[in-house]
Amino acid sequence: MKIALSGLNNTDNPAPGIGVAKGLKGHELVGLSYDPNEPGIYQGIFERIFLMPFPSLGFEELRDRLAYIKEQSGIEMVWPNLDAELPLYIKHQEQLHDMGLITFLPTMEQFSVREKRNLAKLCSELGIRHPRTEEVHSVDELVRVLQDFSYPVMIKGNYYKAKKAANFEEAVTYFTEIANEWGYPILVQEIVEGIEINYTGVAQGTLYGGFSIKKLTTTDIGKVWSAVTIKNDAMQELAHRFVEQTKWRGAFELEAIAAKDGIYLIEINPRFPAWIGFSVDIGLNLPKMALQLALGKRVRKKFTYPEQKMYVRYVDELVCDFGKFTQLLSKKEL
Repeated sequence: MKIALSGLNNTDNPAPGIGVAKGLKGHELVGLSYDPNEPGIYQGIFERIFLMPFPSLGFEELRDRLAYIKEQSGIEMVWPNLDAELPLYIKHQEQLHDMGLITFLPTMEQFSVREKRNLAKLCSELGIRHPRTEEVHSVDELVRVLQDFSYPVMIKGNYYKAKKAANFEEAVTYFTEIANEWGYPILVQEIVEGIEINYTGVAQGTLYGGFSIKKLTTTDIGKVWSAVTIKNDAMQELAHRFVEQTKWRGAFELEAIAAKDGIYLIEINPRFPAWIGFSVDIGLNLPKMALQLALGKRVRKKFTYPEQKMYVRYVDELVCDFGKFTQLLSKKEL
């Protein structure tokens, strides 16, 4: 099986592509990148690399590029891993199927129901707590809403980015930065004190596998740097309810806070997290499970995994030929 993957960044702001690739060893992998500086390009994981047009250019650019890549490399499946590109792939996955490209993605309805601005409603339907969240579309609205919040507060984009504001000035600054990059709405959310726990899984109308971690350390932007596997019955039950409620198809990640008064669901990502390679190391290969489901194969459900296994991200260095970088810049493929 020849599979094209995006999300090759592997720095302190890692993307899921390298972890997904780890779970797909034995298959021929092609890398899709938006930036020739992404470390995953040079790690020897992918047999070919292709630069991609930015999602903002629309589906025609994406379609034409994927048609070229399919002709040149023979890819059979495309596996997007980035928040910014997922809406485009999800909206047009039928056209991609017509091109002979397999995907394993949720529907647009499923994608929408878990958006940050819609999450409070979904949490109510799931019977799970959610931090107080207000949607704002202007600085004037922001000023008005902030009067009813205590600092610090979270300032979030609907699709991507979240920053903790310690005061009014920071809140306005972050609001402007995120709005300029990702557009509206912007969300103001109260901060719930507790332990950060996450759950990642794979589903096709029913939950087939997944596991929970507790975050130990994170980067400045909240990316997991170290974590430990845990068993949390509440998170496992929440994952089952989420999948049954939405009939979810594909990978997902639940981000939550374990507070004194219970679990608060903070976010649902419609993809695997950057730490998904952890699943391979603990004997619960979720990317492989997702691939088997995408291919229509029979998959045994699995929720058993060892507790107290620690994940640690670390920094490494690579030395490679600069000609690879310049070739990628000039020819848009490697």
